[in-house]
Amino acid sequence: MYVDESGDCGLKNSPTRYFTLSGLVVHELRWSEFLERIIEFRKRMRNSFGLLMREEIHSAHMINNPGDLVRIKRNDRLTIIKYFLNEIAGMPDVSVINVVVDKEGKAEDYDVMVRAWEALIQRFSNTMSYRNFSGPANADDRGMIIPDNTDVKKVQGLLRKMRKFNPVPNQGIYGRGYRNLTIGNLVEDPFFKDSRDSYLVQAADVIAFSLYQKLSPSSYIKKKSAHRFFDRLDPVLCKAASSMDPEGIVRL
Repeated sequence: MYVDESGDCGLKNSPTRYFTLSGLVVHELRWSEFLERIIEFRKRMRNSFGLLMREEIHSAHMINNPGDLVRIKRNDRLTIIKYFLNEIAGMPDVSVINVVVDKEGKAEDYDVMVRAWEALIQRFSNTMSYRNFSGPANADDRGMIIPDNTDVKKVQGLLRKMRKFNPVPNQGIYGRGYRNLTIGNLVEDPFFKDSRDSYLVQAADVIAFSLYQKLSPSSYIKKKSAHRFFDRLDPVLCKAASSMDPEGIVRL
């Protein structure tokens, strides 16, 4: 699962109401095929818009702080993001898990980043256990998490803790209290990668960005109707992640 985020995870004096965390799940039996399609996509973007293969698709920066990419028209930069989402949506056997934290009304001690990551890890583990991901499945699948290179120690410590203690509130016939449903099907610590060095982490970035812009679009995004870009991902959304949401988004 390749992971990236959008929005600010702070509560006090934060410029954003929402924090989004998105995980792009690719089975190892489809990994090479997925990477090759992303490389071919990047070649098309190079030929059509002049986006070099080594240049990062970082959605927020591409729109608002493009640096060297200012040579590409802003509308074309937005089109690249749209085409990237189209490419992901057309991939066979991939799944996308999304978590949204609405920070409005949260207690001062609410840890936005930790809560979002807890939810993402749980959904990744549970969906794998119930074999609800699309595509191939091994007799006993294991998962690995590859996030953008941020909050390393915090995310690493969280996963280690969840392997030992992961309290999940009881529901239905179980009544009150909780069960300790430890995470046992994820291997190793998360392998953090700088998004500049990974097309697949960049894919997670455009997903998280498009979800954030669906919830809280900037004036430019709204003007271009790009707040609807996230809807393009419907074919690959992991709707089993949250039965309470039509798009499977875990809302906290």
